[in-house]
Amino acid sequence: MSEVSLETLKSHLWESANILRGSIDAADYKNYVFGLLFLKRLSDVFEEEGERINRETGNKEVAWNDPDEHEFFVPEKARWDFIKTHTQNLGEILNKANDALEERNTATLEGVLTATEFNDKERLPDTVLSKLITHFSKIRLRNEDLSDPDILGRAYEYLIAQFADDAGKKGGEFYTPKEVVTLLVKILDPREKMRICDPTCGSGGMLVQSVYHLREKGQNTRNISLYGQERNIGTWAICKMNMLLHGLSSARLEKGDTLRTPKLLKDDGKPMEFDIVIANPPFSLKNWGYEEAQHDPHRRFRFGIPPKSYGDYAFVQHMIATLNRQGRVGVVLPHGILFRGGAEGRIRKGILEEDLLEAVVGLPPNLFFGTSIPACLFIINKDKPKERKGKVFFLYGANDFLEGKNQNKLREEDIEKIVNAYRECRTVDKYCRPISLDEIRANDYNLNITRYIDVTEEEEPIDVQKVLNDLKTSKEERTAIEKKMNKFLKELGYQA
Repeated sequence: MSEVSLETLKSHLWESANILRGSIDAADYKNYVFGLLFLKRLSDVFEEEGERINRETGNKEVAWNDPDEHEFFVPEKARWDFIKTHTQNLGEILNKANDALEERNTATLEGVLTATEFNDKERLPDTVLSKLITHFSKIRLRNEDLSDPDILGRAYEYLIAQFADDAGKKGGEFYTPKEVVTLLVKILDPREKMRICDPTCGSGGMLVQSVYHLREKGQNTRNISLYGQERNIGTWAICKMNMLLHGLSSARLEKGDTLRTPKLLKDDGKPMEFDIVIANPPFSLKNWGYEEAQHDPHRRFRFGIPPKSYGDYAFVQHMIATLNRQGRVGVVLPHGILFRGGAEGRIRKGILEEDLLEAVVGLPPNLFFGTSIPACLFIINKDKPKERKGKVFFLYGANDFLEGKNQNKLREEDIEKIVNAYRECRTVDKYCRPISLDEIRANDYNLNITRYIDVTEEEEPIDVQKVLNDLKTSKEERTAIEKKMNKFLKELGYQA
């Protein structure tokens, strides 16, 4: 077989989605396509390793039956050569394959593959599954066949984005546009030896992008610790697969509701602390855990308990509570958190008075899948540099974007413009400036960006004398036309 390129793999994966069209909802494509991709990948790599071991040792028993010789041990019933020989009861066969894989690789795969139910003949008849299995049999996913070791992860990200676009609102629940992720990671600038956490990790894009950032900086991508928590089991499984396909098997990803039952805890039961917390939590979550927060054992809500209908500041306070002394937060939030009053206003005041908020970055409209709600970035820093203390940097980035048919997009130049302005922390007319806490206090802790950045368009000065001259000329022209028209009317026998 020829070497598999990124474009080849993208095309192959998208065609697998086309096979599913009409059988299931677009929002569910990801579960089945990713499940088969992962199953095929594990089987192909196991086969590749087995052949290598057999060549080197001449011991077939060790090559194919010794779990210690393989990163992932694939039992016979989960091997692709076994699966593709069947034509009936394929859903049951795939389920059993996944069960067997998890059973033999409990530490890394428990709950990952069995989150997808293939044995539903009404939605996935044997004819559809047979086409999918045949389709995946056409491409080989051994390490030696890939043009670049990272193309599986890249193709995976591409398909997540495509599914988010195709699935609409449901896609937006687990996918943040890559450009927004890139912007946030560039602002936070993760480095080697850091502990990075996404408490609402979705499919893991922010954690993966943090690793890419290290690679771009020429740093050791293995010398970083990744953590995450996700309450949606299907999305958690996709995140696990995403990490494994990127070679990030050491990432610790927990299942569960971050606000109600945080799972990333130290041995003493207290929340773990991180250098960077990065997230895009669900906007203005209504059923976020108000009752449980009244008696939070981890005392995360020390600035106040948010209202029942808005969970935004619950997530923000959780993130602050999980920072170490030099820790920073980068979080995507709806604009309402900037100005809503009541409990949220009191929480906002507390965060500002502790001088934790470093920057507020307004984003362009309509960037996110499934919602047109305008969003902003909160950058929180527990160890602000001296020159930024007692100030908040405001940036109005709503005008710089590429307009799209369904979604707008941040261009590379827009991202660099924001990142450079944030790093320099200087004043740019109608775009950004640092604001003192005294000025924010005078505005009753309202953080609405347009209170601090004048974005009104200047009107061109009016030359009154020129306008009067033009008006006089127009009147003279009108008088001349009326005289000519009256003359024509008179000649035709009409009296004006």
